Amino acid sequence: MPLLIRIIWIVFLLSTATISIAAQSKPTWQQEWEKTLDAAKKEGQVVVYISGYDSVLPDFEKEFPEIKVTAVTGRGNQLGPRLLAERRAEKFIADVSSTGSNPNYQQFYLAKALDPIKPALILPEVTDSSKWYLKKHQYSDPENQYVFNYVGSATYGAIHYNTKLVDVKEFKSYWDLLQPKWKGKIAMRDMREAGPGAGNMRFFYYHAELGPGFIKKLLAEMDVTLFRDFRQGPDWLASGKYSICFFCDADTLKQQGLPVEPFGPRVFKEGGGLVQQFGTVALVNRAPHPNAAKVFLNWLLSRAGQMSLQKRTSTAESPADSLRIDIPKDDVPMQGRRLDGIRYLDTGKPEWIEMKPIIDVVNEALKMAGKQ
Repeated sequence: MPLLIRIIWIVFLLSTATISIAAQSKPTWQQEWEKTLDAAKKEGQVVVYISGYDSVLPDFEKEFPEIKVTAVTGRGNQLGPRLLAERRAEKFIADVSSTGSNPNYQQFYLAKALDPIKPALILPEVTDSSKWYLKKHQYSDPENQYVFNYVGSATYGAIHYNTKLVDVKEFKSYWDLLQPKWKGKIAMRDMREAGPGAGNMRFFYYHAELGPGFIKKLLAEMDVTLFRDFRQGPDWLASGKYSICFFCDADTLKQQGLPVEPFGPRVFKEGGGLVQQFGTVALVNRAPHPNAAKVFLNWLLSRAGQMSLQKRTSTAESPADSLRIDIPKDDVPMQGRRLDGIRYLDTGKPEWIEMKPIIDVVNEALKMAGKQ
């Protein structure tokens, strides 16, 4: 073999060895991430079924312009039936579901439509549980594998009042809402349908100082008017038809200058709850773009993704307080921010997600009131 060819061959071997050593020197997670990202770019898109927090999607596309986001938006009671109907028709469209625990847990998990999340978590800043509230990853499913909770916003019953009809200084306890003077003056969204209210009903039901008795008295004795149209209750409250409204999305009306306010922190001695709102995420199985789904999942749960979430939802009706504790909270409105010195009951515990015991109490109380 001529000397020149030998030299070229040796240089090639040394270069190959150097590249191989360099690749092997990368951490395992980085090798996996780069491989997943390359595959995701080839897939070219990710289909996300999302409630409430779709405002973060442009930030993902800015970070990963090679991965187009196709968003299917709507409330849980719209997305749940839609996705399950698609699957019955052998149409596997969704990659990721970012919604509340209904439908992620109460529909998709129970229908065995999800893949486990843990194997898909790649970035160290995501897998490091010390960066999360209570130093752990939290799930809404009992196996702690399928429905990842990434939001834990403070809530104080999700109760609004008409400022012309109610003096907030009269209230020290949630039980004060059940004083005879408020009988017939309370409206409530019917939480038996998916939507706002489930997390707060879990708070009432499982709180040691409230419990089923609070729910029974509220619905059986206070002549509460139920509504299902999401706009109906807030409109009633703002017009003064009702003084107090449970589970109203009334913040938009407040911003318009109408006389509505939420009962906020440090009003009720029993403290508050933590709710996920739209802040649970799941990987849909048989996904058409599994690698892009992993990239989206890791970005959403990263510092950048969760800071985007807090910033983008800060003026929304359901502002999010991320369960990440290593990011600033300045964008989170005080009403929804976890605060020091307040007792919080986490309503996202897996053993509490099943709503049937609570709905049974609701139906019993409504039957007693002649309103079922």
